[in-house]
Amino acid sequence: MSDSKESPASQAAGKAVTLNDLRQRIDAIDNELLNLISERAGCAQQVAEVKLAAGDVGEDGQVQFYRPEREAQVLRRIMANNPGPLKGEEMARLFREIMSACLALEQPIRLAYLGPEGTFTQQAALKHFGDSAVTKPMAAIDEVFREVEAGAVQYGVVPVENSTEGVINHTLDSFMGSQLKISGEVVLRIHHHLLVGPNTRREKISRIYSHAQSLAQCRKWLDAHFPHAERIAVSSNAEAARQVRTEWHSAAIAGDMAAKLYELEKVEEKIEDSPDNSTRFLIIGDSSVPASGDDKTSIVVAMRNQPGALHDLLAPFHRHQIDLTRVETRPSRSGAWNYVFFIDFRGHRDDPLITATLEELRQCAADVKVLGSYPVGVL
Repeated sequence: MSDSKESPASQAAGKAVTLNDLRQRIDAIDNELLNLISERAGCAQQVAEVKLAAGDVGEDGQVQFYRPEREAQVLRRIMANNPGPLKGEEMARLFREIMSACLALEQPIRLAYLGPEGTFTQQAALKHFGDSAVTKPMAAIDEVFREVEAGAVQYGVVPVENSTEGVINHTLDSFMGSQLKISGEVVLRIHHHLLVGPNTRREKISRIYSHAQSLAQCRKWLDAHFPHAERIAVSSNAEAARQVRTEWHSAAIAGDMAAKLYELEKVEEKIEDSPDNSTRFLIIGDSSVPASGDDKTSIVVAMRNQPGALHDLLAPFHRHQIDLTRVETRPSRSGAWNYVFFIDFRGHRDDPLITATLEELRQCAADVKVLGSYPVGVL
C-alpha cells in the first residue's frame, strides 16, 4: 500500500471556502455585532444615569446628553482607525446611525429644520444627527430660530451658503437679532433631478417648478434641454415635488428625498450645472461647545465707518496667522450705509491664539459677537 500524498491542487480544492461556509461566518459575525451593539446601547443608558445623578447641565439648565465635540472626536477616530475595505466615510455613517440610536435611549434629539418634508435641509439634519432624531419642519428660517429660542426643540438646522450661488442672507440676518449659538456644521453634496408625476411624459413638460436657487443652479441644463418650458419658483424643492404629484405637463427639480417621499419618477438625474455643487448648513442651539481638536469659529463684527476699517478688521488675523475660511458683508440694522462682517475661521474661541486675536479685534471694532465655536464637519 503506497503512501502517496495528495497533490497541491487537490489540497486546495479540499480547503476551498464554499458559499455555505461564508454565510455561516457572516451569521456568526452578525451575532457578534448584535451583542456588541446591545452592549454599547446599555453603556449609553448608564451614561444617562450618571449624567442625571451628577447634574451635568449646560448653559440652558438642561442635562447635556448630546455632546457635539464628543461625537466629532468619535467619528474622526473611527475614520482614522478604519482598516477597510469600506471607505472611512461609509464606516463613519454606520457608526453615526448606531450613535443616533443609542443617544435616543438617553434622550431623543428634537430639532427643527427649514421644511417642508423632503428638503435638502432635512437631509442635512438626518446626515448630522442620524435617523433616530425627531425632526420638525418649519416654513421659514426665522421660524427655525424662534422654535429653538422658545425651547420647543433642542437644535435647529438652517442653510448658510451654497458653493455656486453664495450665502443665504436670511440666515445671516437671523443671527443678528438672536442669542443662539452655532454648535455644528454639515456640508451636503447637492444633486438635482428632474421629476415628474404619473400624469406627465417628458415630451409634454411645459412647466418646471423648483426653489429659485435650484433653478439658478440648473440654468444651463434647462436652457439646453427645456428652453421653452416656463420656470416657476416656489418656496422649496419639496413643495415643487408635492405640487407636480398630481399636475399635468409639469416637472419639479428636487433631490432624492423629495422624489421618494412624493413617489415621483426621475426623468433626468444630476442636472446641476456645477459638478461640485454643495450646500453648507449650520446647527444652532442654546449652549456653547467645548473644543474638539479640529474646530471652526464664526463671529459677526460691526466696524466703525471710517477709512481703513477693513484693514483694521483683517490685521489681527494676519498678525496671528489665523486661517479665514469666509468673510461676508451685510447691511447693518443700525443705519444706512453701515455694514457688519460675518467671518468664519479655523480654531476654537478658547484657544489662546484665538482669544488674543478676538481681544485685539474688540479694540478696533464697534462690536464683536461670537456666534459659536464648533467642530469642523466630519461627514
